Amino acid sequence: MQEKFLINTNKDFPQIIINSINAPELVGEITSEDLIPYIDGLKELDGLNCDFIIMVCNTIHLYHKELQSKIKTSLLDLREEVKNYLIKNKIKSALIIGTKSTIKQGLYRNEEIALIEPSDEEIDIFSDAIINFNKGFKRDKQIVKTKEICNSYFSKGIETIILGCTEFALMLQNESFPKVNTLDILLDSVVERFERRLH
Repeated sequence: MQEKFLINTNKDFPQIIINSINAPELVGEITSEDLIPYIDGLKELDGLNCDFIIMVCNTIHLYHKELQSKIKTSLLDLREEVKNYLIKNKIKSALIIGTKSTIKQGLYRNEEIALIEPSDEEIDIFSDAIINFNKGFKRDKQIVKTKEICNSYFSKGIETIILGCTEFALMLQNESFPKVNTLDILLDSVVERFERRLH
């Protein structure tokens, strides 16, 4: 925001309210009970008269429509933001990596992009990598396993990797191969909304 000259003094910064929800991991199969903490957390923010709410998690956006129906405040739709980014940047083929639900339920599938999905075996490797990385268990090993799968798909002709999980954004942040960090797209969307408010 400072680069766009939207921030000149401390008074220019928007108020940001963070609600870090004590919720279950969304790596495995997701039940309706798993969503309860997220719904409760969103309702808490909804009561604070926010301009909009963002969810810093890819998988939870599978339930965007259901969650939006529980609150009045606008809930940023990461699925749409990523789709718009891919189209705007003329990306035609990409490998999606993320949790099993994110991949299998097609969070980022759309008719404009040839989205390649990993094999079931690779999805299991990704799931283990996410869990172990979160636990701090042999983090370097989790990064190597993830990198190896990603690199194997570039030889098959994909243009980029969609990092469809926050852990992968951390794991692969220093890698030089083409990648789309959905968290960066989320951040850019927030800045754009802030910019529109000022004009």
